[in-house]
Amino acid sequence: MKKLLFALIIFLSPISLFAQQAVNEIYTLLKPDRVFDGQQMHAGWWVLVKGNHIEAVGEVSSIIAPASARIIDLKGTTLMPGMIEGHSHLFLHPYNETSWNDQVLTESRAERTARAVVHAKATLLAGFTTVRDLGTEGAGYDDVGLKAAIEKGIIPGPRMLVATRAIVATGSYGPKALVNEADILKGAEEADGVDGITRAVRSQIGHGADIVKIYVDYRWGLNETAEPTFTLDELKTAVEVAHSSGRIVAVHSGTTEGMRRAIMAGVNTIEHGDGGTPELFAMMKEKGIALCPTIAATEAIATYHGWKKGMDPNPAGVKQKHYIFTEALKAGVIICMGGDVGVFAHGDNAREMLLMVEYGMKPIDVLRSATSVNADVFGLKQLGNIKNGYLADLVAVKGDPSEDIKAVKLVKLVMKDGVIYTN
Repeated sequence: MKKLLFALIIFLSPISLFAQQAVNEIYTLLKPDRVFDGQQMHAGWWVLVKGNHIEAVGEVSSIIAPASARIIDLKGTTLMPGMIEGHSHLFLHPYNETSWNDQVLTESRAERTARAVVHAKATLLAGFTTVRDLGTEGAGYDDVGLKAAIEKGIIPGPRMLVATRAIVATGSYGPKALVNEADILKGAEEADGVDGITRAVRSQIGHGADIVKIYVDYRWGLNETAEPTFTLDELKTAVEVAHSSGRIVAVHSGTTEGMRRAIMAGVNTIEHGDGGTPELFAMMKEKGIALCPTIAATEAIATYHGWKKGMDPNPAGVKQKHYIFTEALKAGVIICMGGDVGVFAHGDNAREMLLMVEYGMKPIDVLRSATSVNADVFGLKQLGNIKNGYLADLVAVKGDPSEDIKAVKLVKLVMKDGVIYTN
């Protein structure tokens, strides 16, 4: 029996290797009107893909495609790197459908995973070929399994950087029990002290986390005001442990003191940043810490509370977001594109990009934020740019998004890892 099995392996192996080699030899020539390479816009450029990598990019006269290449005419479009969503929660859906508390407490893990599968496909087809998913919000380590299912080709979806459970200070996060003696599911992992946060960071890494996500403040102060959660020493320890494993640290922060501690601890990205001041943004600039402003989530929540944009005065939260975004731009802080999607609908990720322009950022800089900037901040060395040898994650949109950012919502083609998912 063993001899037969060995003979079968020998017989099948060359076929498997040949099939893989054949896939790697497939050429695709993409012929858009222009190419945004992650840095600049180039009229009259084409891109040649071989297998799952970019073989050549440049002016038409410089591209030599073999006769066997499949040709895709993308007249009227801009070809750009697959966009990178910087702040997503694939296991959440809009709060005007079901509140966050009810999602965590009443939706089964099976239902939440089924929703995440649908959300992953919607994200990919919207042109976002990579997501940084910053916490399952009560769904344990299921993001690790979702990522594996996508990588194995079981379901369509973007590349995923996952944060698993995220980390909160004990007593600070929800859902909160109405009866103190009740032991209910929490939306993140609780930790206390230097030893406790060290253990939580290492545990999440051990369970498959690509990123360490920490809530450095939350609504646990008197009368539910937002206040810092972890001490500076706790945060410094968490950052040291995460960085020693080669992982970056993303922190939720909405207070000035929480941001100050996070910056002093040396985190990599600050999410939301509503407590930002010119002084703090200057510190972020100096230390190379990026801001992921999540404008879309702020506006979505305001609409869920009855705000009618363009008709009603801007609520305090929206005014504050305008302020911190303007000050961050003035200071030259690195801006990541990430909308906190899940608060609003998956597949509508580009909503954040439109708002970034509305709030004062140039369209070309928004395109960079969603591609090369996010790739650099998140350590994605073969993504976010259209360069020879980079992975073939590409999206074609109708029109020129450097002139009208709304073009990023007019997706005509998505390619991830050399595979076309929509055309």
